Amino acid sequence: MSANKDQDSAAGRRRRAPAAGKVPSRDKAAAPKKPARKAKKKSVAENTSAAPAPALEAVVAKPNSAGALAPPPGLETFAKLDIEAMADNMAQLVDQGRKALAAAIGGVNPDEARSELAASVADATKTLGAVAEYWLSKPERAAAAQADLYSGLSEIWRQTLRRYGGEDVAPIVPSDFSDKRFAGPEWNENPFFDWLRQSYLLASRWAGDMVERTEGLDPQTKARAVFYTRLISSAVSPSNFVPTNPELLRATIDAKGENLVRGLKMLAEDISAGGGVLKIRQSADRKFELGADLANTPGKVIWRNDVMELIQYEPTTAEVYARPLLITPPWINKFYVLDLNAEKSFVRWAVEQGFTVFIISWVNPDESKAKKGFEAYMHEGVLTALDVIEKATGARKVTAAGYCVGGTLLALTLAYMAATGDDRIDSVTFFATQVDFSDAGDLQIFVDEARLAALDESMARTGYLEGVKMANAFNMLRPNELIWNYVVNNYMKGVEPAAFDLLYWNSDSTRIPRANHSFYLRSCYLENRLARGEMVIDGIRLNLRQVQIPVFEIATKEDHIAPAQSVFRGAKFFGGDVTFVLGGSGHIAGIINPPSKDKYQYWTGGPVQGVFEDWIKKAKETKGSWWPLWLAWITAQAPEKTPARQPGGGKLKVICDAPGEYVRVRG
Repeated sequence: MSANKDQDSAAGRRRRAPAAGKVPSRDKAAAPKKPARKAKKKSVAENTSAAPAPALEAVVAKPNSAGALAPPPGLETFAKLDIEAMADNMAQLVDQGRKALAAAIGGVNPDEARSELAASVADATKTLGAVAEYWLSKPERAAAAQADLYSGLSEIWRQTLRRYGGEDVAPIVPSDFSDKRFAGPEWNENPFFDWLRQSYLLASRWAGDMVERTEGLDPQTKARAVFYTRLISSAVSPSNFVPTNPELLRATIDAKGENLVRGLKMLAEDISAGGGVLKIRQSADRKFELGADLANTPGKVIWRNDVMELIQYEPTTAEVYARPLLITPPWINKFYVLDLNAEKSFVRWAVEQGFTVFIISWVNPDESKAKKGFEAYMHEGVLTALDVIEKATGARKVTAAGYCVGGTLLALTLAYMAATGDDRIDSVTFFATQVDFSDAGDLQIFVDEARLAALDESMARTGYLEGVKMANAFNMLRPNELIWNYVVNNYMKGVEPAAFDLLYWNSDSTRIPRANHSFYLRSCYLENRLARGEMVIDGIRLNLRQVQIPVFEIATKEDHIAPAQSVFRGAKFFGGDVTFVLGGSGHIAGIINPPSKDKYQYWTGGPVQGVFEDWIKKAKETKGSWWPLWLAWITAQAPEKTPARQPGGGKLKVICDAPGEYVRVRG
């Protein structure tokens, strides 16, 4: 705190220093004439065509060609501002702020909001308090840490003063060109903004280092401390505020504040869309239509019940593999992540390789589905799908694939089938799937007894978890890219995001039944029952060792939802032969990586033994998509073919065209 006060005081003295050149006084004759007020006010759109506002360099001092700080702007600079337009926009800004507040207040149950917020604040306070206790327990330790921070900030300030004096000196904290928050040239060229950038980055890294150096924390507490520190650091970045972000200053001056009006209008709309909780728009939703732009692989819905629609896709080859492929996607988002468009679609590619592809489209539940738990999703979802596939194709044996939590459901279903003697699935593929949650990454931060109690209380009122809440939790794992990037661009610059299919899908959130979500969080994340052999479904204790069919397990290197080391650990629990592959990129891009794009890479390294770090050291890297490797693995098991099967060609009638009706329900 003392270091910050010293900097503020010095900065203030510098700003109050006399200018190099005296600004002439302005008498009445020299003063510009005030334009006559129009009988009718200009609209916001008309105001944008007014005289251009002064450039940012005229408002924020910048070194001249000799390197010295230029004189501050005179009053005539600000006289160029269209004050009437600015005032009109500020009035509209207040009105939009009122609408945003009304949307927030009107859509949230106060008791619910307080309960969830209290649980989060209590956990953050407790966690960061444990870090503070370590450092404050020995005054000399705390003093040394504070001295490190003070020394770094003081050095940055001295370097800034030298720049103001005309010297060309290197920054104490060099620019990281991969950090898009500080990509604008002013963050480096202007001494003031460069000082802000460096001071913020140094303080953020110091805070993170303090957590890393804290001894005696259990792994869970340390992970929480890292998360909260990162979340707070992201929130207080100078790039997030108009007065401390040169790009935002420029945009606001150039638009006379109209950008803030547009931004607050979008904010009100997004709060309203989230039912009182901010649902950050990440893509231009109006640009996409399901069945036309997205989820457009030709197919038919051939079955529908309370939890799913089953889609069968139309063949594009004369012959198909005799063994059908059933895909179980996650229900946290919608299935079409696997069918984004013709170029990125795993579904379309699999059809083109000669598979009869079926995929589950989960219901977007309302309060009537509150009691639908894992058992219902297993019986009415996966097991019913197997019955339907046999009726549609005559094939009893299938190969299955599960993605993320859809893969977790598929794994426990396989354990249930093994215990009951059901052998209809004789090969399985897991995309970024966890079955052992002892090292489940940042999502564990959101799961403890207090949070589960608050969440269950919230879900008891509606019967489900709002999709926006789950989406916001995922966004918090990458706050710079998935939260503040859009806050700045959407709500401060007033720019609607571009159309991007993957981000459109990401924002197309799905509600989750209370029984399902409570069981998943408690049984998997909190108590890790499946890996411990303690999970019981329908009175049957599940044992993954009994799953002895061939397993293909694909993890991704940069996955923050299903970390590669967690997927690797879980792969050891299966009783059969496991082929483990590590893909490049993250949870989505690493899985949706078609061969035609020739992107990323994958690693293969033999049996799943030892620790992940040792496995990857010995693994072989191959450029490009892992899909062809999977194709060779799966077709070698069952190479037999049969004439192509058309949806509706068996004992079942077609209900409607793909992608069906369940996927169209917004939530």
